[in-house]
Amino acid sequence: MQVWRVNVNNQTLKQESVPETWEKLGGRGLLARIMLDEVEPTCEPLGPRNKLIFSPGLLVGHMLSSTDRISIGGKSPLTGGIKESNAGGRTGLHMASMGIKCLIIENMPDKPGLWVLHLSLANESAKWENATDLAGMGVYETAKKLVEKYGDKVAIALIGPGGEMKLAAAGIQNLDKDKIPSRIAARGGLGAVMASKGLKAIIFDNNGGQRPPITDPEAFKLAQKEYTNALMNHPQTAVYRDFGTIAMAQMCQAFGGLPTRNFSSGVFEQVESISGEALRDLILDRGGDSNPSHACMAGCAIRCSNIFGGEDGKMIVSPLEFETVGLMGSNLGIGSLDVIARLNWEVNDQGLDAIEIGAALGVACEAGVMQFGDGERAMQLLAEIRQNTPLGRILGMGATISGKVLGVERVPATKGQAMSAYEPRAIKGIGVTFATSPQGADHTCGQTIRAKINHLDPSVQKTASLSAQLNMAGYDTIGACIFSGSGYATVPTVIPDLIHARYGWDVPASYLQDLGRETIKMEREWNRRAGFTKKDDRLPEWMTREPLPPHNTIFDVSEEDLDNIFNDL
Repeated sequence: MQVWRVNVNNQTLKQESVPETWEKLGGRGLLARIMLDEVEPTCEPLGPRNKLIFSPGLLVGHMLSSTDRISIGGKSPLTGGIKESNAGGRTGLHMASMGIKCLIIENMPDKPGLWVLHLSLANESAKWENATDLAGMGVYETAKKLVEKYGDKVAIALIGPGGEMKLAAAGIQNLDKDKIPSRIAARGGLGAVMASKGLKAIIFDNNGGQRPPITDPEAFKLAQKEYTNALMNHPQTAVYRDFGTIAMAQMCQAFGGLPTRNFSSGVFEQVESISGEALRDLILDRGGDSNPSHACMAGCAIRCSNIFGGEDGKMIVSPLEFETVGLMGSNLGIGSLDVIARLNWEVNDQGLDAIEIGAALGVACEAGVMQFGDGERAMQLLAEIRQNTPLGRILGMGATISGKVLGVERVPATKGQAMSAYEPRAIKGIGVTFATSPQGADHTCGQTIRAKINHLDPSVQKTASLSAQLNMAGYDTIGACIFSGSGYATVPTVIPDLIHARYGWDVPASYLQDLGRETIKMEREWNRRAGFTKKDDRLPEWMTREPLPPHNTIFDVSEEDLDNIFNDL
């Protein structure tokens, strides 16, 4: 494995050996290590001293189910802190087969322009191709043109118009196994960072590549079988296969924690129309391109993704996820899956984070810029973003900026990043995660909704959140999807067994949480150097005083718990 280092100013590629302190890290953990080693925390996110880093997890490259994810990171223009955003699709698998431990993109061009960076394993080279013809083009058409040019075997990471406009809600999209740019590293504005490097797309051409070497192939095969059996026999796998992530809608509603009308209520009267059950019935009824069980990565056994088709069966968007349904559905008072799907497509095509934009539109509703339930007006506002109008730019910069400009206090965000679709006053453990994670309000950094606790009891949330945060930082470091935990957690020895078989490393049973502990410790240190303090580990003040129906509860986890959660790292 090698470090591939690209300088976009002089358009050069260097291939370097992996430093010793980087060797036993991958994914999110390696990003944190590189950021501490190489990126000045006080740098400008869109300036030359920030770096854009791509890092596959430690177990990526072997088509372990749900374990071929790519982590992308840098300093966030949204939060001002360290940022890791991960995605499925092809990119991680291709990088691993190319022998790329990490790709570090540094500096910035001294002249305006837009480029496609073609990384070739066969030639061990980087080729820059002018992308002026792709400027302003949506990700779907861009991906189609790039696949036509470079072939359907490559992996592609690309940005849309939102990234080119350097909007803080812009993400980086990746091709799925079907060549659709649907797998977005959405959170934190990394699409804007990619644009600041002058890049419209990166082509990962793994022609001649092979799977990473395995120290003990037989032991790896046995551990893989044990993991796959545990995953497939877990009842949660069947739920996600049949209903997708939108299965969470009814569960959140049951807890009184489904964000509704800009987080003013925890229940939505039209939840049944946007539930996983409704989605599955609609998809099966329409047929055609529609598919309720779709894999975003080759080899994934869970298949929690979906293809949502219209009445004619032709694909509208893939996938339609719970986070989008929550933020652009119940949060906006919209109860139609068709309307949400079309909003989702538009956001995707612009290369934007549906969570951040959904939250910004909720703030716009609060300000009277649109009315709750008005899907047509929501689409008009998305058009404003694409047209780069002043109002569009405000919304495209995310919920926090939108709230400041529009004079709205009820902004569901921490560290400048919008909350995903779990109300922290009803599911208080996720509130602790939203408040204290170095990443900002991100449910994938420590989900507690399945913890066997009273979610309304403030005294038990710190422990639940800490355990979840350590686990997820560990999963992000090995390259595993959040849903793979159904298999890995069932057989606690399987991750150490896989690591030993893959690398020959002897690691303890506590390895997953050890990785998570090391990762979060590095992230918090980087944020500390960037100027973050305890006051940044808080939910918005209005959530501590405004009761949330139907339980009429506030977020009342003590500040002492928030301040001390990581004391023993």
